[in-house]
This record gives sequence, C-alpha cells and structure tokens, in this order.
Amino acid sequence: MWLKASCMLEFHTSVPTPFILMLRPRSGEQQWISREDYVLSPSVPAVEFTDSFGNLCQRLVAPIGDFSLRTLVYVETADYSDIDPGAPFIEVPHLPGDTLPFLLPSRYCDSDRFTDMAAMIAKGYAPGYDQCAEIVDYIRRTIEYTPGHGQETISASEVNQQGYGVCRDMAHLGIACCRALCIPARMVVGYLEGLYPMDLHAWFEAYVGNRWYTFDPTQTDLKGGRVAIAFGRDATDVAIYTQFGAPVELLSMDVQVEQVSKPND
Repeated sequence: MWLKASCMLEFHTSVPTPFILMLRPRSGEQQWISREDYVLSPSVPAVEFTDSFGNLCQRLVAPIGDFSLRTLVYVETADYSDIDPGAPFIEVPHLPGDTLPFLLPSRYCDSDRFTDMAAMIAKGYAPGYDQCAEIVDYIRRTIEYTPGHGQETISASEVNQQGYGVCRDMAHLGIACCRALCIPARMVVGYLEGLYPMDLHAWFEAYVGNRWYTFDPTQTDLKGGRVAIAFGRDATDVAIYTQFGAPVELLSMDVQVEQVSKPND
C-alpha cells in the first residue's frame, strides 16, 4: 500500500536552542520512500548525519521565538507486518554482529531484572518467535494500554509494577523480556495507519529466524501499514527531537497518516 504521513511540530524558544531531530524515515527492506518534504520555519542551517543505528538525524540551532518543523512522506509499505510462528531462536554465537547491542540491558529496558519472569512467561513455548509472541500476549493481558497518559519515560520494571502504560512503555517491557531470553530486541518509532488516537507510535522488533520481526503489544493484530522512522535500544535512542540547554515549549504537535494512490513520478 501507499501511505502519506506527516508530522508538524511547533516550538517556542527563549534563547537560541540546539536541537537534534529524527523525523526522516529511510528506505529499506520493509518500506520505500518515494517523495519527501522537510520544511523548517524560519529556515535555518541544518546538518544531517547518520547515527550508530543508521537513523537519519538533523542537527540545527532554533532561533529565539516560534519555530516549526513540517515533514511529509509518501511511502510504499506492506499492509500487514510479516509473522512467522515457529521461526527459531538464534544462538548468540551465530548472531550477526550488529544485533549484539540489542541483547544488553539499556536505560529503560532493564532486562537483567526479568530473567526469571521472562523464563516463566516463555516456558513451554518453542524458543524464538513463539516465545516473543507469548511475551506480547502476556503484556496485553497484564498491562493496560493508556494512550496519551505517558508524559514521563519510565523503565520496563516500573511499567510492569504499575500495570499500565503508553505504547513506548509496553514496547520497553517486551524488549526487556526478549533480551532476558537472549533474543535481540530493538525499539522502533514511526507511523501506523489507523492508529487511534493518531500520534507517532512505538513498537518493537525481535531478531529470530535470521531476521527482524515486528511485535506490537498495543494492537490486537499486525494489520495496518507501518513506516519506521528510527530504531534504537530504547526511547533514549529514538526521540524524534532532543533539545539542549534551556527548556523549550512544545506549542503543538500534529500527526496524520492516510492511505493514498501511488504518487505520480
């Protein structure tokens, strides 16, 4: 399917403020970026670089006053994420080198605290994809999805204790449990067609059967086109904007995703 996805951010800054932005999806095996707009207002110099996870990042200094960013992309993507029950667990010595950072505990995915719990959840399931699927089912059964109520980023163990969370929190818990089973797992932030309420969305991917598969504890199935913007160990690595210095005021944020016909060349 073809999707048109857009994001508008409006800020107010009291002093010139350095930003790192992360709102440019890149083409890959699961998506193809056909057309893209990226508008800064007022226009300021920006330098793009690629971070250690391959994400496209933009570095700039926002001027004093109102500052806005508008992105628009046309993307060809699948209308249903791949599933593969029975895809096998890959022993750590045989994992690709670039998956290894996603085995370790990170700031919000404290997987070292989930060794016993993850083993209990996965008991009786075939190592690999089936264990990941059961972790997702466990999260759906035990954690209430509360979109719009997660201003503070918390760890997987805190999410597990409080019993509710936003998409970011539930992804953190899934990642932590997978890593506790020596399954590489990474955070993804992006767009999801049909998400309600519409916003940027977070889910996770796990590496089984020699490839990455999508898992989303907030959705009952994997139907709907997804556009991945950024990948990382946890929310720290995939923030769509990071500002440095004095706090800034986010005046508004608007996200739109809709299915469209193939754009003209």
